[in-house]
Amino acid sequence: MAVSKILKGTMLLTGATFLSKFLGMIYTIPFNEMVGETGGALLYYAYTPYNILISVSTLGVPLAVSKFVSKYNAIGDYETGRKMYKSGLSLMAITGVIAFLLLYFSADLVAPWIKGDSQKGNSIEDIAMVIRMVSFALLIIPGMSLTRGFFQGYESMEPTAFSQVIEQIVRIAFLLTGTYIVMRYYNDMPLAVGFASFAAFIGAIASAIVLYVFWRRKKESLDEMLAQQQTSSNIPMKDLYKELLAYAGPFVLVGVATPIYQLVDMLTFNRAMSSAGLGSISEVSLSAMNLYGHKLVIIPVTLATGLSLALLPAITKSYTNGFQKQLFHQMNQSLQIIILIILPAAVGMSLLSNAAYATFYGFENMEITGPLLAWYAPVGLFFALFTVTSSILQGINKQRFAVVSLGTGLFLKITLNIPLILLFGAKGAIFGTGLAVVTAVILNLIKISRAAAFPLKQIIKRSMLMGILTIIMVLVVLIVRWILALLGLQFDDGRMAAVAVLFISAGTGAVVYLGLAYQTTLLERVLGNRIKVLDRFLKRS
Repeated sequence: MAVSKILKGTMLLTGATFLSKFLGMIYTIPFNEMVGETGGALLYYAYTPYNILISVSTLGVPLAVSKFVSKYNAIGDYETGRKMYKSGLSLMAITGVIAFLLLYFSADLVAPWIKGDSQKGNSIEDIAMVIRMVSFALLIIPGMSLTRGFFQGYESMEPTAFSQVIEQIVRIAFLLTGTYIVMRYYNDMPLAVGFASFAAFIGAIASAIVLYVFWRRKKESLDEMLAQQQTSSNIPMKDLYKELLAYAGPFVLVGVATPIYQLVDMLTFNRAMSSAGLGSISEVSLSAMNLYGHKLVIIPVTLATGLSLALLPAITKSYTNGFQKQLFHQMNQSLQIIILIILPAAVGMSLLSNAAYATFYGFENMEITGPLLAWYAPVGLFFALFTVTSSILQGINKQRFAVVSLGTGLFLKITLNIPLILLFGAKGAIFGTGLAVVTAVILNLIKISRAAAFPLKQIIKRSMLMGILTIIMVLVVLIVRWILALLGLQFDDGRMAAVAVLFISAGTGAVVYLGLAYQTTLLERVLGNRIKVLDRFLKRS
């Protein structure tokens, strides 16, 4: 298949993922208006164990099937991929039912741990209820994800892209409609959040329908390939599963990393805050960090990670063929894209945290929520670096080390989370997550450097340049905010004032950073090509 078609498919998938995450951020604005921070915390309680069980129930198989099917298709053996897909559907059905039963019936046991000693906020019964409501989606998600992986193995990204977007649109439509009706006519916040969590099941059904339509459309061509194949591997299913699960392990680790850190917060945060005498603001703080704040931070992370991960098939190929110079260039490019995009975005969001949070979620509890977003924003950079470095480890056949780095980070998070919360309050949980993820990233980079003899000099050098450009951007944003204040426009003058301060300040900062990155040739050195769009508007001096 032509490289341009592969790139087109990758960009389509990246765009769909970005759109899905963007919609996932936008819906929290009206949702927050209806249920507030306490309702947001309740939804967070449902989604954290649910996200972990999605990763566990799928066993990393969907993405592994993509790699597996692609491998056997490359040698003309279409039968083996089809056989694994059919068998995998049965496996995913079993693991989905097990995950559903586990989450549904453990809700009453998990809820007291989440609630902790706090007498305020959501009740144990409400927490258990929303966990049970979200568990139904686990019956559909594993098989649906496997089908997406199967199509991707044929380098067909449209089914995944379209089903992903439709799933999010239907989920959000049901979530907001259900929440509005319940709050409007019954004024029952826990029940409204219960419907919001059940929306995951409705969205999954919509996605499954879309995938079925694509299957019907593509089945004829898939059957033709199967009928014309001349090579047959005839490998026993036992051996095929061994190979598949060997691929799957790293995907599980990378996918489950962020939910695991959030799970530690979910099980320890309320108790630690109560012990620190801050139980009254515990749930407000938790939802501000791990639901509403996380939704804002994840947008640039998704875009940068998608662009970066698009290089990983090429990294695998260069490593396999022993093309060291090409490998180093691709690894440098993959890591530098992350820093180029996310560093200024994270710093800018931290600098404008009050205006950003007020723009999207209003001014309630601003003395708590805005500062927490300021601390949380930089952690997004390290989440992205962990994802990419773990994937690079897979590309150079050192994926098992991801167990070591993630395990080390998780150990630090578990052991330090409560002491840090007792010392620093709510932001202590952010410090714990940041320290854990930074440690995991450093360990991954050391392993990559040693295993592939990969020099870090270029990354360090260009990161310093990106840091300098970011500092200049910060100075510009501070000047713009000062001028706006002189003109009588400050973020706390109202919602529209916050919107104006955010977009004028952030927009000016982004233009300055982008212009400097273009003028210094940093953009084309990192992205690999001249930026033709900017060439039309800017002349390099």
